[in-house]
Amino acid sequence: YKDNRLTMEPSKEYLFKYKGFYFGANTSPEYVASLEDFEIKDSDIFLTTYPKSGTVWTQNILSLIIHEGHRNGTENMETMERIPWLEYNVKNKDYADLPLPRVFATHLPYYLVPRDLRNKRARVIYVSRNPKDVMVSYYHFSKYMSAVEEVADFNLFMERFLAGKVLGSSWLDHVAGWYSHAEDFNILFLTYEEMKKDLRSAVLKICNFLGKKLSEEEVDSVVRQATFENMRKDPRANYENLPDDLVAKDKGSFLRKGTVGDWKNIMTVAQSERFDQVLKEKMKILPIKFIWDINDEM
Repeated sequence: YKDNRLTMEPSKEYLFKYKGFYFGANTSPEYVASLEDFEIKDSDIFLTTYPKSGTVWTQNILSLIIHEGHRNGTENMETMERIPWLEYNVKNKDYADLPLPRVFATHLPYYLVPRDLRNKRARVIYVSRNPKDVMVSYYHFSKYMSAVEEVADFNLFMERFLAGKVLGSSWLDHVAGWYSHAEDFNILFLTYEEMKKDLRSAVLKICNFLGKKLSEEEVDSVVRQATFENMRKDPRANYENLPDDLVAKDKGSFLRKGTVGDWKNIMTVAQSERFDQVLKEKMKILPIKFIWDINDEM
C-alpha cells in the first residue's frame, strides 16, 4: 500500500487513461470512444480548453452572446444545462435533441474530437491560459471538487502537472496539439489573459467568429455581466448549485480569483525556476506570447 499523496501516479479512483489522455472517472472509455462518430451540425460550437483555463467564464460569455434571455435575465438556466460537457454527459441527455445552435464545452485534445469537426463547418473556440496560473488554479480546485484527486503536497502536485499526470494530461501537448492542427478546423484562438485585459475586444471577436450581430447596448450588457466579479455573484454562472457530493463548499468556490499572475502567491522561486526549466524552453514552439503577470504588456 503506497500513500497516494506521495506517488507520482494519479489514483485510478479519479482518472483513467484513454489513447494517451487522462479523463475524469465520471465518464467511460466506451463513451469517449463513441464521440469520434458524434454527429456534427453545421451550427455547432465547441468551446475547447485545457482544464482551468477559463472554460466557465467563456461558457458564460457564450450564453450571454447567443441567448438574449440570458442577457436580459428572462431565462434562468444553469450554465451546465445550456452548454453541456461533451465527454462528461453526466445527465445522460440526448445531445442530438438540443436546441440549435448547440454549444458544448470540452477538454478533449485535437485527436479525440468528433471526426466530422474536421469538415470545418462547425466552430471551435480554443481558450488557453498561462500554465503557472492553470496549475495553481487546478491545485486550489482539487481541494474544492470532490471529483478531483487532491494532492496536498504542492511540490508533488507540480511534478505531476509537469509530467502530464493530471486531468487533461500534458498542458503543453494540449495547447501545442490544437495550435499545430489549426488548419484542420474552423477555429478561433483566445487567451485568458487577453480576455482579462480587454474583455470587450474578446467579446467582439467571438461575435464576429459566430456571425452574431449585437447592438452596442447588447455588447455593453454582455461585457458588464461577464466580468469575473459579476459572474461570481451569478448562481447560473458560478456553478453554485453543484450537489454537495461533488464539491466541498466549505473549501472554496468554483470561481476563485480569476486573476493573472496568482501563481506568484504560492510558488517559491525554486518552484518557478523548476517549472521554467521544464516548460518554458518547450513553450518556444507555441505561436503565442504568454502573459505571466497582469502588468505585462500584451
